[in-house]
Amino acid sequence: MRRNYDDPQYEDFRKEVLKRDKRSCKMPGCGSKKNLHVHHIRTWARAASLRYDPSNGITLCKNCHKSITGQESHYESLFLEIIHDI
Repeated sequence: MRRNYDDPQYEDFRKEVLKRDKRSCKMPGCGSKKNLHVHHIRTWARAASLRYDPSNGITLCKNCHKSITGQESHYESLFLEIIHDI
């Protein structure tokens, strides 16, 4: 299933994650408030049941999001710990 960025359910997911994360990048040492993306901790393709669950999202800036692309599984436990502590 392809992502539909205009889907109201997807938009609600994004808004909820951004609000929880106080609209700032949660990558340790960053904290940027510009060019924010909502990243799926367990990937869209691998975790269909979590696609719209805010507990599977984390806010990252564009640069941090780009830096983890292709290595998402290495960051799962770190991101889950970060959002657990928010």
